[in-house]
Amino acid sequence: MNNASILVVEDDPPISNLITTTLKAHGYRHIPASNGETAIMLAASNRPDIMLLDLGLPDCDGVEVIKKVRTWSEMPIIVISARSDDRDKIEALDSGADDYLTKPFSVEELLARIRATIRRLSSAVTADAKFVNGELTIDYAAGSVFLAGEELHLTPIEYKLLCILAKNVGKVLTHTFITRSIWESAWESNVGSLRVFMATLRKKIAPLPDSPQYIQTHVGVGYRMIKID
Repeated sequence: MNNASILVVEDDPPISNLITTTLKAHGYRHIPASNGETAIMLAASNRPDIMLLDLGLPDCDGVEVIKKVRTWSEMPIIVISARSDDRDKIEALDSGADDYLTKPFSVEELLARIRATIRRLSSAVTADAKFVNGELTIDYAAGSVFLAGEELHLTPIEYKLLCILAKNVGKVLTHTFITRSIWESAWESNVGSLRVFMATLRKKIAPLPDSPQYIQTHVGVGYRMIKID
């Protein structure tokens, strides 16, 4: 899927040129958009495979673009933004973004995020088993997660993160192991993104204060899926 179509939503010409030149050099097709209204129109008319989205757009906040696109499309959205506060990341992820890359970013990291997204789009689900832990169920064949019989709506990265932990239940997985499993790299920014994704995932699988805590944090080391009796 090297010829994947990527919608680049960025109003800063130097950054837009850097991204589009990089994509072209690596065989990706790109569609540029400099504001939110154009991005939504192009997303609907061109049906790109991936959207790269800046949040600080001239006509609207990028989070509004995410919300509108999510009403009709599950297209992966990778946010590329100068906003580095965890609250901004969580708002974008809760609104439906799949990944978050903070400016300034390296071209290599951007390409790694895109490759990881494309693998998720291209990979066929072959597992036919279910993982059950307390009230949490992962149906690998359907790519679905249920809590007490209710389906959870996870982003692709949240789902992959949960599966990695579930398939290693009881084991402490290091930050490096997890980030390499998801993004093929262990950049420090990936560890920061991991913490944000872990926070949003925990909110979904343990929504109430008295809910079972399925994920245990090992400070400075990583995370472990606890087996619930």
